[in-house]
Amino acid sequence: GCVLVVSVIEQLAQWHNSTVKAAVERLCNYIPGKYQVICHMLCCCCSRKMNADVVCHSLKLCKQDPGQPLCHLYPPPKVHQLWELMHSSSFIFIPLQKSFMGFSSICAFPLLANLCEKIKYVLRNKLPFEDFDGDKFSTFPTLRGYHWRGRDCNDKNTTVYPGRRPDNWDAKIDSNCNGIWGVDPKDGVPYEEKFCKGAGSRGVVLLGDSAGAHFHIPPEWMTVTQMSAKSFANLPMAFSNELDWPQFSEMTGFLNSTIGGWTDSLYLRLRKRNRCNHRDLQNISQNGGSSGNLLDLIKSLARNQLLDNPAIVIYATIGNDVCNGNRDTLAHMTTPKEMLSNVVQALRYLDSHLPNGSHVILTGLVDGRFLWDNLHDRYHPLGQLNRDVTYSQIYSFLDCLQVSPCSGWLTSNETLRNLTSERALQLSNVLKEIARSEKFANFDIFYMDFPLRQTAEEWHRMGGEPWQLIEPVDGFHPSQIAAALGTSITWQKALQEWPQVLGKENPFNEQIAAVFKDQGGH
Repeated sequence: GCVLVVSVIEQLAQWHNSTVKAAVERLCNYIPGKYQVICHMLCCCCSRKMNADVVCHSLKLCKQDPGQPLCHLYPPPKVHQLWELMHSSSFIFIPLQKSFMGFSSICAFPLLANLCEKIKYVLRNKLPFEDFDGDKFSTFPTLRGYHWRGRDCNDKNTTVYPGRRPDNWDAKIDSNCNGIWGVDPKDGVPYEEKFCKGAGSRGVVLLGDSAGAHFHIPPEWMTVTQMSAKSFANLPMAFSNELDWPQFSEMTGFLNSTIGGWTDSLYLRLRKRNRCNHRDLQNISQNGGSSGNLLDLIKSLARNQLLDNPAIVIYATIGNDVCNGNRDTLAHMTTPKEMLSNVVQALRYLDSHLPNGSHVILTGLVDGRFLWDNLHDRYHPLGQLNRDVTYSQIYSFLDCLQVSPCSGWLTSNETLRNLTSERALQLSNVLKEIARSEKFANFDIFYMDFPLRQTAEEWHRMGGEPWQLIEPVDGFHPSQIAAALGTSITWQKALQEWPQVLGKENPFNEQIAAVFKDQGGH
């Protein structure tokens, strides 16, 4: 983090031909409102002669453990230069630097303490922080609120929430938050009964990882030629969503994307097919999600077996069972035996919580060799100004720090990349066999490969380049474009092979739209 911030400061000074101190002021002025104060406290800077690695090691924000390699993003300076550069006269410290050095965590800053406590609660429980009636749905967007689950339409009534079967056909209140309620004065029939009875209403639930949660760090946060106050306007929202953007995601996205592509999602397509499905979505994903830790995450599922509509559950941990940042990465990958046990346990939990008539789709793991093949020699946003930082360097830096999102794929070692893909295929085959052989009382089960190859082919037909399907900052996650194209491919496969999963098209959609023009919005 220190290296990234100092790099940006140095590049701002270069781009605007200013002093480093002026660059710090410029960067902090880009930050929204009260966070500017924190920015000033965090930004310690140096002479432009010093690269970011030297600065951060000098400030003791980065360290080299005994016996470990010296991790650096930029070429290290010569030994005789290092002493000069680390001499205190080279530094420009802000007055509050001493107080900063005493903090072990950013959450120690008073202005962030409250937000940090909220985020810690959310990280532990994966439930909306603001949920007054305890039904696991919220009227607040972030902190696991309605960006992650359908918006509650009455947060003071625990029997009112998205996805439930209507109470008395919602003649008096909107008990399922789909915006359809009341009685048609022409014939006295409740609108919900008229439009939704027999329509096969169903919700979409994602059990996934950071790809499903749609992890994204805006590239303009690190690209000084594009940087402005507008670039950081969404910073508070992004942090309170754990740097995830589920509101634009492949399975549960519902807002128009603002992050470099368009939004298409399984939820939006189900809603278009049957407007009675409005707001019935749950994105139960976490950064780092794997078949193992999903066993705990799944407990935040909100589905009442007796009162709610059936659901389509997508089980998609596409990488973390083989991805980790350990030096001996192969030893820390999930084994086929562990995968079998983890997934079957999760399915048994679902069988005890999902209403009868639900469906589960198991998604295979991705072949991550696509990442290195298409990015390693390209310039990272941090290296575009001076053409000095490639993705290969970023991957090596993160690997050295042992914080790589995937040491097995983000590496120059072709043998290791191949072995990682081999394990991923083995785990996908476990999922495929589960779908073929296991039976459950309340849902049927299907398997589909992660559609990376089809997505790349479709994007190529549209005139795009493969690297545009990967998140530009982390060089690891699917981009907004990849998410939208993946939705289309998944939907077409379901239409052709499992039409019963998607339900039939509601013949009353146009009438619903006419009567309920806004339909409650999101």
